Amino acid sequence: MSGELLSESVLREMIGWLVHVIEAAGALIIFVGAVWAFARFTVTGIRRRSLLGEFNKIRLSLGRFLVLGLEFQLAGDVLRTAVAPSFAEIGQLAAIAAIRTVLNFFLTREIAKERAEIEHDLTGPSAPVPPDAGASALPSRLAHN
Repeated sequence: MSGELLSESVLREMIGWLVHVIEAAGALIIFVGAVWAFARFTVTGIRRRSLLGEFNKIRLSLGRFLVLGLEFQLAGDVLRTAVAPSFAEIGQLAAIAAIRTVLNFFLTREIAKERAEIEHDLTGPSAPVPPDAGASALPSRLAHN
């Protein structure tokens, strides 16, 4: 043996296998979240005539699944470029990471907004809106200042 524990080709093959496992886990998380949200939406629709109270809770839960699944997908992309990446692979990773980070940012912001609205609805309309509720929870004249 030439002193190397693992050759680059063996390492690439192992990392390729790990990438598939991590990306499959991310896809499974997103799939489970979508099925769960659909099932909950359907059951709630059958039991009640109005979905207004539960709709935001279902969206909030689905958003959490999406964020977690996207994190797994991004982890797979990062791992894919771990062994001697080419400039093309680095560029692809940068583009994919940027897109997924933007998606993650907006999903996280939407989750925070939904959570604030749910908490506001639970505490009643006379309760003050939490400070982290975002500009959308403020009266329109204040949100534009």
